[in-house]
Amino acid sequence: MDWNAWHGKYDVADSWMARRLRTVQSQTRAALDDAPAGPLKVISLCAGDGRDLLHVLSDHPRRHEVKARLVELDARNTAVASEAARLAKLDNVEVVTGDASLIDHYRDMTPADLVMVCGVFGNITDSDIEGTIGACEQLCKTGGTVIWTRNRAAPDRVPMICDWFGEQGFELQWLSEPGAGYGVGVHRFAGTPRRLRTGTRLFEFVGYDVLRQRETAQSG
Repeated sequence: MDWNAWHGKYDVADSWMARRLRTVQSQTRAALDDAPAGPLKVISLCAGDGRDLLHVLSDHPRRHEVKARLVELDARNTAVASEAARLAKLDNVEVVTGDASLIDHYRDMTPADLVMVCGVFGNITDSDIEGTIGACEQLCKTGGTVIWTRNRAAPDRVPMICDWFGEQGFELQWLSEPGAGYGVGVHRFAGTPRRLRTGTRLFEFVGYDVLRQRETAQSG
C-alpha cells in the first residue's frame, strides 16, 4: 500500500474518507474546546500528513497553547505535515518520521490531553487493537480524550473496541452512526495514568489490504 498516494482520496469531496476526515476534525476541535485552561499536549499515532490535527490547529483559538507530536513512518507524509505546520506557524508542533508503534516516541509527551489513534485500528490485528487500547492508559491523562477510527466492514469491530476502552476505564463520549460508512469514536479517560513502559511496541502495522487477504484465505 502506498500510504502517500492513499491520502489523495481525502480530496474527493463526498468520499467516505473525506467525510470521515471532517468528522475527526470536528471531534478534534471539540476536544480542544473542552480541554482545561492552560498548556495542552497532543500526540498522534500514524499521523499521515497530519491534516486531521493541523487543519484544526491552524485557526484554533488555543493553537499556541498546544504542544503536539505527530509520528508517521512515511517520510513523504511527514514532509507534507512539517510544511503545513511551518506555514501555519505552529511552532510547538513536532513531526517525527518513525515507527509510531514504538512507545518511546511519546516518552516526554505523556500523559497527554488528546491522543489521536486514527487510521490505525483498521490496519492491525484484533489482539493488537486490544493491546493498544490498554496502552492508552499510559498515553492519556485523567480527563484526557482519545479519538480513534475503524472501518465498519464485516465483521464490525467498533462495538468490541468500545467494550475494550470501557474495560480500561475510558468513558464513551461520542460515536458515529453505524450507517455513516466509517467509524469514529471519542473516549474520555476516567482512570489514573500508568507509568510509561519504555522499550515496548504497541502494535504491528499489517495494513488493511493484507488483513483482508488473510481473512479471505481463512474463510476459504
